[in-house]
Amino acid sequence: MEQNDIPEIALDWHRAGRGAVLATVVETWGSAPRQAGSQLVVAGDGAMMGSVSGGCVEGAVVTEAEEALRDGKSRLLTFGVSDETAFAVGLACGGTIRVLVEPVGQGLPVEMLAALVAARAARQRVAYAVNLESWDRWLLSPGDDVLADARLRSDKAGREEDGRFIAPHNPPLRLVVVGAVHIAQPLIPMARACGYDPVLIDPRGAFGSAERFPGETILEDWPDEALAALRPDARMAVVTLTHDPKLDDPAIRIALRSPVFYLGCLGSTRTHAKRLERLRAEGFAEADIARIHAPVGLDIGAKSPAEIAVSIMAQITEKLRKG
Repeated sequence: MEQNDIPEIALDWHRAGRGAVLATVVETWGSAPRQAGSQLVVAGDGAMMGSVSGGCVEGAVVTEAEEALRDGKSRLLTFGVSDETAFAVGLACGGTIRVLVEPVGQGLPVEMLAALVAARAARQRVAYAVNLESWDRWLLSPGDDVLADARLRSDKAGREEDGRFIAPHNPPLRLVVVGAVHIAQPLIPMARACGYDPVLIDPRGAFGSAERFPGETILEDWPDEALAALRPDARMAVVTLTHDPKLDDPAIRIALRSPVFYLGCLGSTRTHAKRLERLRAEGFAEADIARIHAPVGLDIGAKSPAEIAVSIMAQITEKLRKG
C-alpha cells in the first residue's frame, strides 16, 4: 500500500488484531514540513506507517499512541519548537504542530473508519469531521455541510471556528498518459509517488504491453474513446507522448473540451505549431489552445526519459499548486 493509504492500513491493522491508532496533523504554524491532514498510523506492536512531521515528533506521537491504545482515549497534542531546537524534531526553522491522536475502535469507531475506507475505494468525495472538544464525529458527503463542502473544494484539511477539524477525502488525482513510449515508463511511477492514479492509453499492443508496464492500467481503445470513457474532470491531468497526430490529436480534442487542470503535449516547437494549426482549423478558440503546455514539461534542460519525466511532473505540480 502507498503511504497515502493510511486509513486503509489502520483498518487492516485493527481487523488483524494488531491495534491501530491514527495520528493526524490538525494545525501547523511556522516551518512544519507536513501539512494539515497528513497522517501516521501506529500499531500496538510498534509498527508505523506515514508521517506527521518527518522528525522526532514521530517518537513522541508514537508514545502517545501506545498510551491511547491502553486507555482508549483520543487526545490533541501540541509541539512548540524554538528555532534553536527545531531541526532535531523535523521543523527546519522553528514552528508549532498540533496532532490529533485517535485509537481505532475506542476513539474513532470502526464502523466510521470502514465507511470512510469504502467511500475512498468507490472514489466518492467525503469529509471526516471531529469536534476536538466533545469528540463527536461525522462523515459528511457533498451538500451535507457548508464548511465541509469548502474543505472538499479546496482539498485542504483544517480546523474551523466551531471547534471541528475537517479533513477532506477527495478521490486521488488522475494522470492519463497517451502513448506507451519510453518517457511513460518513468513518468507513471513518478506520478503514483506523487499521489496520482495513472492510466496509460495506447491502442498499439506492442507498446502498451504488461511486460513494459507491469501492474499498470493500460487501455487499448482509441485515445479519444478511452479518455472520454474515463470522464475527465478537474482532478485529471493529461499528457500526450506519441508524436503521432492520429493518436495525440483525438485525445487533445477531448481534453480541451473538458475541465482537466493540465494538458501537456510532447513535441518540438515546430511540431506544436503544426498541432495548433490543426486545432484552429477544427474551430478551437485561442483561449482553448492556450491551455496546452508544449513542449511538455518545465525547461530544465532534461535529456533522458527519466529527466523528461521529472520535468513533466514538476510542471503538473506547478499547475496544480500555483494555478
